[in-house]
Amino acid sequence: MLTQHRKQQILLLLKKNGQVIAKDVSRSMDVSEDTIRRDLRELAQDGLLQRVHGGALPASPAGANFAAREVLRHEGKIAIGRAAAAMIRPGQLVILDGGTTAREVARHIPLDLRATIATHSPTIALELINHTALEVILIGGRLFKHSVVAVGAAAIESAGKFHADTYFMGVTGIHPKAGLTTGDYEEAAMKRALSGGAADTIVLASSEKLNAASAYKVVGFDEISGIITEPGVPGALTKPYEALGIPVTRA
Repeated sequence: MLTQHRKQQILLLLKKNGQVIAKDVSRSMDVSEDTIRRDLRELAQDGLLQRVHGGALPASPAGANFAAREVLRHEGKIAIGRAAAAMIRPGQLVILDGGTTAREVARHIPLDLRATIATHSPTIALELINHTALEVILIGGRLFKHSVVAVGAAAIESAGKFHADTYFMGVTGIHPKAGLTTGDYEEAAMKRALSGGAADTIVLASSEKLNAASAYKVVGFDEISGIITEPGVPGALTKPYEALGIPVTRA
């Protein structure tokens, strides 16, 4: 079997099953595991999958920089933002992540809501300038330009001082095997710190992030309180999380 055809078959298996096991693929294609592992490495270099121990998972397509993702504002993210904003109650302290979906949350917070929003994202803080009844706390640190958020030791130290009601978390991948993931090591550490400072962590998950994985794990499913996704997401994509007892809200 030619290399290109073998890779196409691997991607088809990945799409069908949600994962591939190198040992099983090598047997079915009658080639060595080393050959399959080499194929997986090359496919991962092209951004077509995420390698894990023993095989691979679907790669998250949410790896573009903030500017590229911002121009792709679509109805699904707007719906998620509207649903998340509706969960915020007067008097609460809420931590709002960075990213384009979190920005839709900020855009849908009522102008007269009296609450406190903490964020490590300058773009989120700017969205809340005209919310005169809101107290806005901007967490500082080293600017991670890809996502336009603060990361690093100073930011993590600040995050540890919150006892928030809810943290609305953005991720680049949610997968039954890999958990909740993102594409940068320091950003993953920052998200863990923010999650640890909140009573509830609600994950904002547009459809392209479901059944996908990135390189760095943020937290496990036992550490989140719910997922908000788009209204038209197929039940097959959310079933694994609902089976774990995680409430899934279709915006």
